Amino acid sequence: MIFAAKFVAIAALVALVSSAPAGNEPNAPEVTIVKQSQDGPNPDGSYAYSYEASNGINVEEQGSLQPATNPDAENKEAMSVQGSYSYPDDNGNIIHVNYKADENGFQPEGAHLPVAAPIPEAILRALEWIAAHPEEDKAQ
Repeated sequence: MIFAAKFVAIAALVALVSSAPAGNEPNAPEVTIVKQSQDGPNPDGSYAYSYEASNGINVEEQGSLQPATNPDAENKEAMSVQGSYSYPDDNGNIIHVNYKADENGFQPEGAHLPVAAPIPEAILRALEWIAAHPEEDKAQ
C-alpha cells in the first residue's frame, strides 16, 4: 500500500511539472507530452514508466523490490530503481543522466556531473597498509 501511495505521489508530481509553464517569457511555447507509457504498479512491486515532452525532455524509469543486502534491515526487501532522463540546456546541448537508486542512495552518472579527484598514490598506499595491518588490542 505504501508503494502505491508513493507511486501516486510521483505520478502527481510528474503531471504537475508537465503542466507547469515552459519558461518565464510571456510567449513561452506550450509544452505537451508527445509519448508516454506506464506499466504498474504490479502486484510484485515492480513498475516502469516513460514519457517524452515536446520541449525535448525524455524520462524513463523502472523499479522492483529486491532482497535487502543489509541483514539488520527492518525490511527484508528494498526498492531498486534505475532510469535515465535528458533535457536540452539553455544552449541547446542535451544533458543526459543515467541513475540507479537503492539501499545505497541515489547514484547519478552524466558527462556534465563533477568527478572527484583521484586519491593521491601515497595516501592510497597508506590506506592499503592500514587495512592490511589492523591495530592490535593492547588491553590484556
